[in-house]
Amino acid sequence: MTYDKNRPVSSIKHNDKRVAIPDSAHQGEEQMAISGMPEQSEYDIFRHEFQRGRDPELYWLNKYKNDDEDNPDYMPQLRTDIRSLYKHEDIRPEAIIDSLYELHEHKSESAKLQLDLFGDLEEEQEDELERLAGYYKHSDNWQNRLIQGDSLLVMNSLLNREGMKGQVQCIYFDPPYGIKYGGNWQMKINSTNVKENDDGISGEPEMIKAYRDTWEYGIHSYLSYLRDRLVIARELLTESGSCFVQISDDNVHLIRNLMDEVFGSDNFVSQIVYQKTTGTGSPGELRTVSSVVDFIIWYAKDKEQYKYRKIRIPKSSYGEGLEGYKRIEDHNGKRMSIPEWEELYNTSFDYTNIPKGIKLYRLSDLTSQTGGESTRFPIELNGVEYKVSGNRGWRTNYEGIERLKSFNRLEPAKNALRFVDYLDDFPYVTLNNMWTDTSSNLGGEKLYVVQSSMKPVQRCILMTTDPGDLVLDPTCGSGTTAYVAEQWGRRWITIDTSRIALNIAKKRLTTALFPYYKTHDDSENPNIRRGFIYKKVPHITLKALANDLPFDEETLYDQPEEDKKRIRVSGPFTVETLQSLDVSSPESLNDKQNDYDEYAAFTERIFNNLKANGIRNGVKQQQAVMHSMEHLDEPYLNAKGYYKQEDGTEHCVFFMIGPKFGTVSKHAVNEAVRAFRQHLDESNWLVILGFSFEDSIESGENKDYNFGTFQVSKVRMSDDLLQDGLLKKDKKAGSFIIIGEPDISLVNDGDGKCHVEINGMDMYDPIQDEVKARNVNDIAYWEMDDNYTGGLFKVRSIHFCGGDKKDFAAWRKGLDTVAKDLAKKKAERTLRLEFNDEIWDTLYDFKSEPIPYEQGKKIAVRVVSQFGEESTKVLTME
Repeated sequence: MTYDKNRPVSSIKHNDKRVAIPDSAHQGEEQMAISGMPEQSEYDIFRHEFQRGRDPELYWLNKYKNDDEDNPDYMPQLRTDIRSLYKHEDIRPEAIIDSLYELHEHKSESAKLQLDLFGDLEEEQEDELERLAGYYKHSDNWQNRLIQGDSLLVMNSLLNREGMKGQVQCIYFDPPYGIKYGGNWQMKINSTNVKENDDGISGEPEMIKAYRDTWEYGIHSYLSYLRDRLVIARELLTESGSCFVQISDDNVHLIRNLMDEVFGSDNFVSQIVYQKTTGTGSPGELRTVSSVVDFIIWYAKDKEQYKYRKIRIPKSSYGEGLEGYKRIEDHNGKRMSIPEWEELYNTSFDYTNIPKGIKLYRLSDLTSQTGGESTRFPIELNGVEYKVSGNRGWRTNYEGIERLKSFNRLEPAKNALRFVDYLDDFPYVTLNNMWTDTSSNLGGEKLYVVQSSMKPVQRCILMTTDPGDLVLDPTCGSGTTAYVAEQWGRRWITIDTSRIALNIAKKRLTTALFPYYKTHDDSENPNIRRGFIYKKVPHITLKALANDLPFDEETLYDQPEEDKKRIRVSGPFTVETLQSLDVSSPESLNDKQNDYDEYAAFTERIFNNLKANGIRNGVKQQQAVMHSMEHLDEPYLNAKGYYKQEDGTEHCVFFMIGPKFGTVSKHAVNEAVRAFRQHLDESNWLVILGFSFEDSIESGENKDYNFGTFQVSKVRMSDDLLQDGLLKKDKKAGSFIIIGEPDISLVNDGDGKCHVEINGMDMYDPIQDEVKARNVNDIAYWEMDDNYTGGLFKVRSIHFCGGDKKDFAAWRKGLDTVAKDLAKKKAERTLRLEFNDEIWDTLYDFKSEPIPYEQGKKIAVRVVSQFGEESTKVLTME
């Protein structure tokens, strides 16, 4: 945790390390480091020795798709490709919020106490060979990780590229509950409305593939999807780790069986039932009982070693804890039952509003089955003698009973003597597996269509981890698990296939504000693993009272001490992407008939669309309609076509066809350009066809790479090619549309200052199947690196220009509170916090804050549409 007593805002920095990986600008460079390593990994599916036909199991279609199903002695294996991960962005919210205010000492108005938080963000110019040799061998300081990609491949990369086996303490998995579109994706960053018709089908190729993989054969493919990810999750867990799967009642019985196979039935810990809502539907519409609960299935990696922290819940807020407390002691010491109190005061007793001076208590058994001779004696109380019966004895000896008498802790009840157990002796109950206080607890407004409730996730993390431990979520969604882990000082990795989900989570984490929890280590470079300073409460027991012992103290792990004079933002984290598959040529698929047939059908549809609708320029509405198409058997050049211009002259165009369910990589484009140079005698136009493109692929001012003698255009293919088989009605074949960079200006303000201005961007709208040209209204947000060095994009400012302007409200409110506290006189000095209003005004604007002008300096600007599509432009100060 960064720590400076002068600064009101800080974040948690972990002392752990992470393996050095390439950034997106240097992807492919890791090949030297991984040369000779396996390209595929294998894992035992079953946790323990298993024999088919002998041991009970859950069976589904294609469960043993890749194995010898006829050999009962063969242990089934999960085989998974190994890919690389690349850092795409570096985000440090503390550095961003630091630019929004200034601290001054009262005695010196000009003495700013601001710290340069970008100091550790800058990278020294490194030797290229040293960088290449360092991948997966050298270590970087830990940064939390927000990763886009298939969770199966991402987790496998963490295991095999980065050696993270046995490093994750807790995994929280919230997979899709069902086949409905709204349970699998969201169409726009700022809207949770997902229609169950053709308009509600995602335009993200990775999401379409994930949906097909998950639901192609209904529950059968769903079980394979979950099984594969749970197997790799098991390998990532520490021996003391836990895995939680959140699921509805539709499939909870199947998931329990599945996890028995993957983790072993002896490692089952609990099946938690939590209330998700108070009711479902109108009473007149219900045809069965309302479904108001979901389930969390909890397994340990090894139940003999798993970490478990008891969570204590106040009895007053957790129903079950209060049932036995049916007697009252008033302020005069008079004791009575609650009905007697209600009759005396002619009012109902309210457990949620206990009158001042009233003490609740219950009567507990004072005897024990295991008492010795020293505990079998008569007790006289108020002239009445009480004895134990049979072989039972009192729970303490004679001296102990006398002490209990002196504390007025004995009371007769039905010819027996009882112990007076006050609610205040320990007003907490240990959390069990029935959670009835969790409905409608999102922790703010709903950001994502399947957003998880905060409280269940928080409890699972607090029960099984400590500060500094690593939490992984394979299904990021709105980022709830990462948000909770950040709040409680845990490291986190979260993964999602959807660009929209990742952008929602990034926005949420970047602008989050958390309480400042006090730690045991208050040094300048504290170790968060020493933990927070938690509230502790005495636990008064009969044993302690009777034997004059000190009371035990119980730790409340969900109640750390808070410093109200300080606030905390998210610690540094990176946004990362998964290595894309290279484009395949038809001849490379000859030995895979199914893959070849799918490829042939896919390209045939592309050819038909190019001949029917052609390629359209989104701004000028110019169109190039092909009258003939030919296949090419080259790895990175897949076709060529011919079209005629208005004057009747015929032209040739070459095509690289990107993956059907993936992103066109920068590497693939470079290879296509290299191959195209051999065909300049036939054509001067290369078209890169894809559904999505790596953001590092930058085009020119007119949406093209202009190489002087030829042009390269990136062209967005129509979504109906992607959604084939999901559509209820055939869409009219859409055009192929050239897309490009945002329209951004660098404006010189004079006085050695300039600023960036967003004029608009071309954005593909998958709902309307059209490109909206240079329209700023559909921009979700934009971000800037005003000291870009050509490598990793470092987010130094972020601007949410579309929406209700509430994104930074928590920051402003938190700083306002701190400013008021700082304004109070202190003995040693007085600090004053001032807002930099000029910069605050740009947070929701299309114009940046003033930037010092420096010739040759580069500024990178990244614009994100409401559909999660990114586009980056690099400006140079001339």
